[in-house]
Amino acid sequence: MSMSSTPSAKILIAEDDRAIRFSLSHTLKAEGFQVIEAGDGDEALALIEQEGPDAVLLDLKMPNRDGLSVLAELGSRLAELPVIVITAYGGSAAAIEAMRRGAYDYLSKPFDLDEVQLTLQRALRQRALAFEVKALRARTETSDEPAEDDAEPELVGRSAAMREVFKAIGLAAATDAPVLIVGESGTGKELVATALHRHSDRAAGPFIRVNCGALPEGLVESELFGHERGAFTGADRQKPGRFERAAGGSIFLDEVGELPLSAQAKILRVLQQREFERVGGTETLRSDARVISATHRDLAKEVAAGRFREDLFYRLNVARIVIPPLRDRPEDVPPLAEAILRRVERRHGWGELSLSPEALAAIRERPWPGNVRQLENALARAAIAARGRTILPEHLDAEEPLDPAIPAVAEASESLPLRALLAEVERRAIQQALTACNGNRTRTAERLGISRRQLFDKIREYDLNP
Repeated sequence: MSMSSTPSAKILIAEDDRAIRFSLSHTLKAEGFQVIEAGDGDEALALIEQEGPDAVLLDLKMPNRDGLSVLAELGSRLAELPVIVITAYGGSAAAIEAMRRGAYDYLSKPFDLDEVQLTLQRALRQRALAFEVKALRARTETSDEPAEDDAEPELVGRSAAMREVFKAIGLAAATDAPVLIVGESGTGKELVATALHRHSDRAAGPFIRVNCGALPEGLVESELFGHERGAFTGADRQKPGRFERAAGGSIFLDEVGELPLSAQAKILRVLQQREFERVGGTETLRSDARVISATHRDLAKEVAAGRFREDLFYRLNVARIVIPPLRDRPEDVPPLAEAILRRVERRHGWGELSLSPEALAAIRERPWPGNVRQLENALARAAIAARGRTILPEHLDAEEPLDPAIPAVAEASESLPLRALLAEVERRAIQQALTACNGNRTRTAERLGISRRQLFDKIREYDLNP
């Protein structure tokens, strides 16, 4: 099979209308393409097997086997064979179904011949890049370097700043002292906490994660310390809290700066005396859980503002790990992008995803205010837009205005798949609601008609700024 991205590439035209087939064939031959023709779906499949075209122009409405059936028959081969669908109804369900089945793009009749050529050239260029990346990866995998185990998300970085983070994790893991992890949103504080636990003597014990910002306001203490039966309406049985469940292991208090002062006082007691009571209980319980906490806030300023206890701040801040923002370590962007694409591959069941050199250069130049999480979201959206093929600069999200109107999103995103478009609309709607409510999450959740926990999850997912 040829890998050409030049006009000498071989193009299969599968179209039952002879006039259209002739027009396409004449135009493409004039541009130097090799052209083979099929009048129905069965003939198209046979020619794909026999001739190995570099790309296919496929009419959806054909006698015998139609275009959708051809796409279904090609299945996973569509990752390496771009098929451009031709349809008389650009917005029809059939066109949408064709894209879902893996078509590279679709053109509506009557089509512009220049547009046909441009679409073909774009498809062939992506295909050639994919082959180059595949060949490069094959050479890398046969080298003496051990294969990286990326089955689980892990910290990635080769910058001097991240090497310092790795050292700090190792030093802190060798002790049992409380650790405070600080860094901007999206820098990977939970990954650092996970690494701390895994490399500590408590690795065989439980690792209990608590997203303090997502805890319902009225249930914070119950979630952390448990409750007795009948302690409050709905408490129909005794429930152990997170500190109990973390016995012998570690408890990770993410976004600890979001905790109310009443809960802060009880955590301070656990740190000082290892003691607590369940809500509604009188029995004093003990916990030996190691406390790892994280925040994107400046806790010293929170202390000065009276929103965080000074004594708790010092208790949590015995060992401190600072994760630098991604903009300060651009050399980490390529390995991070590689690791992220491997995860996206597994998540969507795609083959080998890759970035074109231009796309890689583009992501290196961006500041990524949302850090690694924003990079991951952007690459996931780009992979969807590229439909599993090589990611080009145009697949990356354009820099967005700070407070855009939702209708403008739809107009600017006509080429996005429906799922990505809906996600974009949702993200901007939540950001607008947060802004309208001055960052108050309770009022924002009420305004949007979702729970506070759902709101917090969305804020993290979309890397929003409350």
